[in-house]
Amino acid sequence: MNPAQTPLGTAFGPFTTAEEIAGNIDLSGRVAIVTGGVSNLGRETVRVLASRGARVIVPARDINAARKALSGIPRMDVMHMDLLDPDSVRRFAGEFLAAHNALDLLILSAGVMATPLFRDADGHEGQFATNHLGHFRLTAALWPALRAAVGARVVVLSSRGHQIGGFDLADLDFNRRPYDKWLAYGQAKTANALFAVALDARGREHGVRAFSVHPGSILGPLARHLSREEIDAFGAVNPDGTPVIDPTRDMKTPEQGAATTVWCATAPELEGLGGVYCEDCDIAPVGAEGRFGVRPFAIDPATAEALWSQSIRMSGSDLEQGAG
Repeated sequence: MNPAQTPLGTAFGPFTTAEEIAGNIDLSGRVAIVTGGVSNLGRETVRVLASRGARVIVPARDINAARKALSGIPRMDVMHMDLLDPDSVRRFAGEFLAAHNALDLLILSAGVMATPLFRDADGHEGQFATNHLGHFRLTAALWPALRAAVGARVVVLSSRGHQIGGFDLADLDFNRRPYDKWLAYGQAKTANALFAVALDARGREHGVRAFSVHPGSILGPLARHLSREEIDAFGAVNPDGTPVIDPTRDMKTPEQGAATTVWCATAPELEGLGGVYCEDCDIAPVGAEGRFGVRPFAIDPATAEALWSQSIRMSGSDLEQGAG
């Protein structure tokens, strides 16, 4: 296990916002890509990075809707990409590489949660295909630009949902097991954390470091597949229909939810570190019980390597070698 998976004791916490994390950081001249950057905490991540001088590219399936949602944010571009379509991912990466020599920040924020069973064109279970395989392909294709940057960081949005468990390398597609939407979500979020571990192991010699993040529980588009009864069971909605905001119970605003992502992307105290799971603007403790912290299986290097091998087989992608 990574010895760096130990809290630093930062001055931040669950109430901290992304704006407070960014502070006086100057990102002028830096280039960032933020998947899932059109709404909620993804949009807040885009806004804060751009407000500090970064050029931010947001991949989106509906370019016109994305531009409308992100209007008013400076230094922001929208490019077409469908995370579930390998050809679309390759086209996006090719267009980016043709226009930019280096990529400083790759924020992998797009995702789905607790969906009915669906599969991608290759038959892979949809939550795993969207949350993990799509981002695996994208990162692999952008690898030359990450290597070409000086001190690039990759931030993968995992979730406390990884604690659900259910990770099964022998049946990632739920071909043998009965499909369960929450087990599938937990598996996908575990894969996100393991991806950061394996990616960091490959990137550190090139100055590319990777982190996974639990942003908090933010009621938004991610919950679109849940019924009102399911949302009520989580105690996430007030009687008037507005979201419950209580960071002490992990129920956050988008501004608070984006804070740990921005911290992982910019914090100077993470220099020389990587492959760790973070929450509440700090490296999370390792624990086998309780709601906080990361489960050991989600940061296990051997499991991360096994998943990497499976991901190459399932996606047909591996890190593209290039300049850097």
